[in-house]
Amino acid sequence: MLSMAGIFKAYDVRGVVPEELNEEHAYAIGYFFPQILEAEDTAKVKAVVLSRDMRQTSPGLASACEKGLRTAGFAVWDIGLATTPMNYFAVGFLGASGGIQVTASHNPARYNGFKFSRREAIPVSSETGIGKLEELVRTQKPPEPNPQGPYQIREIWQAYEAHVLRFLRVREPRLKVAVDVANGMATLYEPLFSQLNIELVPLFFGLDGTFPNHEANPLKEENLRFLQEAVVAQGCDLGVAFDGDADRAMMVDEKGKVVGADLLTALLAKAILARFPGASIVYDVRSSWATREAIEAAGGVPVRERVGHSFMKATMRKLQSPFGGELAGHFYYRENFYADSAIITMIEVLNLLRQEGKPLSELVKPLDRYARTGEVNFHVANKEEVITALAEKFGHGQVDFLDGITVEFADWWFNVRPSNTEPLLRLVMEARDPGLLSERRKDVEAVIRQVGREN
Repeated sequence: MLSMAGIFKAYDVRGVVPEELNEEHAYAIGYFFPQILEAEDTAKVKAVVLSRDMRQTSPGLASACEKGLRTAGFAVWDIGLATTPMNYFAVGFLGASGGIQVTASHNPARYNGFKFSRREAIPVSSETGIGKLEELVRTQKPPEPNPQGPYQIREIWQAYEAHVLRFLRVREPRLKVAVDVANGMATLYEPLFSQLNIELVPLFFGLDGTFPNHEANPLKEENLRFLQEAVVAQGCDLGVAFDGDADRAMMVDEKGKVVGADLLTALLAKAILARFPGASIVYDVRSSWATREAIEAAGGVPVRERVGHSFMKATMRKLQSPFGGELAGHFYYRENFYADSAIITMIEVLNLLRQEGKPLSELVKPLDRYARTGEVNFHVANKEEVITALAEKFGHGQVDFLDGITVEFADWWFNVRPSNTEPLLRLVMEARDPGLLSERRKDVEAVIRQVGREN
């Protein structure tokens, strides 16, 4: 039986190669994944879209996974090097049973992993298949490789390019945009950038899975420094930072200031509601009050949801919501199989800037009216005890347990939730002024530190 080493996560499989994750794991994952799909899939097409990122270990892992899929009798439609959003699109566009993207997203070079979806790009999470997949890989030994299923190389770039460009609704005026792809998969989008009527200022283009310039994680401030400097030095209208597999993006305004993804959700929601009046817009529990208020002001229905793409997408499908956004830089579109896409988000921001005719900083300013902490992490072993203690201490507020604990008062609120991917509690807090935020933060953190046992 294979050693798991904690590689099966809430939304994917991820680990250090080869110490934690290797080609033997990849073969077993490929062999058993069809059982996850067949549990719900009644389609006659038994095919999985397979693609990979530019990491040095990705070809070997993809090849082993392919052998596993085909040994299980499934067809493999190989789209080669691709972003994760391209994999999602291919699953929906080609009518596949599911998809596997070999990637470790924003993690450092020594990591790799797998992201999974089923038909129509519906995500597979721990609750909807990854847990079962882990059990199969852990307890059963797959047969020796004997590929029976067919193998095809499928070309989807032209279809994907046409799909993405349909989101470009406003082409004038020409804007100057700095784009940092961090040597990641968004490098593939260079032909797309040339069709957006922008003057491109490229940063760190060229596929390189060693990430020689900086880590491909735009949530870390130090990784945005190059983009911020380029925007100011080059006089750009916008800066865009993609993560390693190009499903997330963070935006920088013309002054070099990072725009919070929750505020960007609010801005884009207003524009999207103009096209879909009265629709539901989904946002995660960490988002600013300003997000909810902007959706309501634009005539939409704000819907809070748990953090995580499987929850966001499921709620959007249920409500037929045209758009949703998460604080981590994931933005979801009904017209994109409800999947996240950083390039579509970039295009929607270009549409907004052109339509409004104002700098991004001016558009964001009215929304940036509350004092916020951002996400603050705490290493604690007894997460549930801490959440119970917070509920007791702040029970006089409006309390809910949608994702961890959220407590809301008239002039401040906080959320503390266990991370889905790391052994952490994450705190997000917001207040009507910085002084109040500072005081209430001390109160909340005191409970966490008094009750929490260090992990």
